Amino acid sequence: MLDVCLLGTGGMMPLPYRWLTSLMMRYQGKSILIDCGEGTQIAMKEKGWSPKPIDIICFTHYHADHISGLPGMLLTMGNADRREPLLIIGPKGLERVVTALRVIAPDLPFEIQCREITEAEQNFCFDGFRLEAFKVNHNVLCYGYSIVIERKGRFLKENALEHQIPVRFWSLLQKGEDVEWEGRRFTPDMVLGAPRKGLKVTYCTDTRPTDSIVKNARYADLLICEGMYGEPDKLAKAREYKHMTMYEAARIAQKAQASGLWLTHYSPSLLHPEEFMPQVRKIFPGAVAAKDGRTIELNFQEE
Repeated sequence: MLDVCLLGTGGMMPLPYRWLTSLMMRYQGKSILIDCGEGTQIAMKEKGWSPKPIDIICFTHYHADHISGLPGMLLTMGNADRREPLLIIGPKGLERVVTALRVIAPDLPFEIQCREITEAEQNFCFDGFRLEAFKVNHNVLCYGYSIVIERKGRFLKENALEHQIPVRFWSLLQKGEDVEWEGRRFTPDMVLGAPRKGLKVTYCTDTRPTDSIVKNARYADLLICEGMYGEPDKLAKAREYKHMTMYEAARIAQKAQASGLWLTHYSPSLLHPEEFMPQVRKIFPGAVAAKDGRTIELNFQEE
């Protein structure tokens, strides 16, 4: 089960009813935060989620509406007596940016580990899932992210019995480990069926449409994508400042064959995003004009 909460949906500046960009996901006791705009802590409190167990923070880029909430977030974590290291992932310059922001949060009771993205596409693997970072097209270096949870094949008891594998080794093989015993070698492929469908959520903001987004969002269970403008006359502005319209986001979701689309990162001038959804849904019927706090619980498909 993967919990996904879009904490903030605003771009550029916070509004009384819309905090700045932030996404939080929880999986098997791990919490991942992508971007940390102003108001992220308040949005988290409103949702009833805690910042203390955040294990990983990812940044798409270093514009203020995506990073301005970090110092306060770090202080809150420290005041909650956190001791575990915090991993922060982001584009080149990450350590310099984090160090600068920590001028007002210098003394923390936990270690911060910075890992910079150095390639156009780069994977970060963790226990049970991986984060896939991919470069997009903004006016500064900017990345999107996918969280990918793969699912092993079903354990085939009949295969284990056929190969005369002792029961005490079954759980090790299910975990993907090889086993050697009395001169014999047992491998997971001997007892596991074909891989089953896992889970995938792709998140990108502050970009023009790119092939990299379509590629990395392919078959995503959920694509969370910038839809900064809904007004048809704002396309030229989107191109100039390297942002995206709702209709462009819908076409990306369509090409990627994503199962769902949440729009986010709205312009402050876009007061009622839902007004434009009838036209957007003509392109991608599964599109939603997300609001702060929108949450979904993604589960593996039943077989």
